[in-house]
Amino acid sequence: PGDLNHFQALTTALSATVGIGNIAGVATAIYYGGPGALFWMWITAFFGSALKYAECTLAVEYRDFDSKGMTAGGPMYTIERGLGVKWRWLAVIFACFAVICSFATGNAIQSFTLSDQIYSEVTQVVGFQHWLTVKHQLTDWYSVSIQQIINGLLIAGIAGLVIIGGIKRIGSVTSYLAPFMAAIYFTAAMLIVLANITEIPASFGKIFTMAFNPPAAVGGVAGGTLLVIMNTMLWGVKRGLYSNEAGQGSAPIAHSTAKTEFPVREGVVALLEPFIDTIIICTLTGLTIIVTGSWFHTEFYTTRIDPNFTGELLNGSLLTSMAFKNGLAWLFPFGDKIITLGVLLFAISTVISWSFYGDRATEYLFGDSAIPVYRSFYILFVFIGAIASLEAIWSFGDAALGF
Repeated sequence: PGDLNHFQALTTALSATVGIGNIAGVATAIYYGGPGALFWMWITAFFGSALKYAECTLAVEYRDFDSKGMTAGGPMYTIERGLGVKWRWLAVIFACFAVICSFATGNAIQSFTLSDQIYSEVTQVVGFQHWLTVKHQLTDWYSVSIQQIINGLLIAGIAGLVIIGGIKRIGSVTSYLAPFMAAIYFTAAMLIVLANITEIPASFGKIFTMAFNPPAAVGGVAGGTLLVIMNTMLWGVKRGLYSNEAGQGSAPIAHSTAKTEFPVREGVVALLEPFIDTIIICTLTGLTIIVTGSWFHTEFYTTRIDPNFTGELLNGSLLTSMAFKNGLAWLFPFGDKIITLGVLLFAISTVISWSFYGDRATEYLFGDSAIPVYRSFYILFVFIGAIASLEAIWSFGDAALGF
């Protein structure tokens, strides 16, 4: 019994995990925490594999089937059916936070990054003063352009078309999207790494050295070295967990739909996720940023290593775009367009997969009738994310993830 085969369950969960965390998340970790943050991302993946294996095995073991014969699984069912009814309060709390997290982590951050990337591409063509791209200051802390509003409407429309079709349509879309986009991204990143093969040993040296001994701020820093190491560790762990979602309870909802007699079999399939997501894809992103010298354009580099650096500071997907543009310049001048395509496919697929997670949590809390209401709000948050600011949207995402 089940709704999806092993491969579709893996690609649906991978579509939710392989995404903006791999493109923008790694860049943000290096921007604030330096190359050493990548080491702490590996640590979250190593221990996260065990968590992912356990949570996905349990999700299949304790899954239920709803009135339509569709699978209903995830931590809320694991808690209630595995620990007993007296723990239902904990299952309810998890489901509530899963709904909130679906609006932030799997939704608003994705649409923000995609909108930001499209905005950046449009400004390269028409400039910042065009009627489409000029930012209108609405309050002291918020401005928005017509281009961002158009982006929001388009992304929300595309996501809505797939989401309304339910898990069968989600599974069929993600089983094509996930391998296709991962292959393009992997190939481009490998070309950059191979072209700079002589820089690789030094890059790994930076990652290990700065994980345990990052340079303090120029002119000293209050609290000394420990504070600086903690900052690097914090950014690595935050972005590592954001990227591979191990132990977070989201992926088991997708894996619980797998057609399998043996729960442990699906747990082993799920083990692959932190490895594919963090050990392979995040590492490749990090290495491209380091070997191409793009990491000089970060707050970490300018405050800790060279305060006289005059280059533009770039964060999120724009930093990764620069790395790909510089790294593939020997082959063709449009390397940054691969990131735009990657962000487009990664973001859309993550938004689609995460809607299913929120769906299941909503059904657990309120029953079938609440799902259309949830989906309407979900699509609204796709639009909100597209017109929000970077700091606000990532803070919201980190808070939701923490819950």
